Amino acid sequence: MRFVIQRVKHASVTIDGATSGKINKGFLVLIGVAENDTREMADKMVKKMLGLRIFEDEQGKTNLSLSDVNGELLLVSQFTLYADCKKGNRPSFIKAGKPDMANEMYEYIIAKCKETMDDVQTGAFGADMKVELLNDGPFTILLDSDEIM
Repeated sequence: MRFVIQRVKHASVTIDGATSGKINKGFLVLIGVAENDTREMADKMVKKMLGLRIFEDEQGKTNLSLSDVNGELLLVSQFTLYADCKKGNRPSFIKAGKPDMANEMYEYIIAKCKETMDDVQTGAFGADMKVELLNDGPFTILLDSDEIM
């Protein structure tokens, strides 16, 4: 499982011209699911993500978490995080989870985040989405379940 976490001033997802999710200060999280991912992995990834202290305190140090700053969360499924570019110029996505399983994991991650966060916005699994954001910093973190498990 991979999360690309971007600290943003604002972000939104549009599908077929309609806004699906929109946040102000918070995290835009691109979520990639691999075939062997589990709910246990998702639990650890969500806990780590929500605990990240990457917002600045009054001294300018990155000491504050998403909840400390009343931040919002925008979760977007992105199977391309498992692109394999080793051979040729056309990426392979065989390491990405199959759609049914990956969607189930994505929905599980959304539900876990909603247990803790007041404002959780989303894209739509498998949709052609347009994502806009103003990256704050820029500050971008990659969480990979292979590295935190």
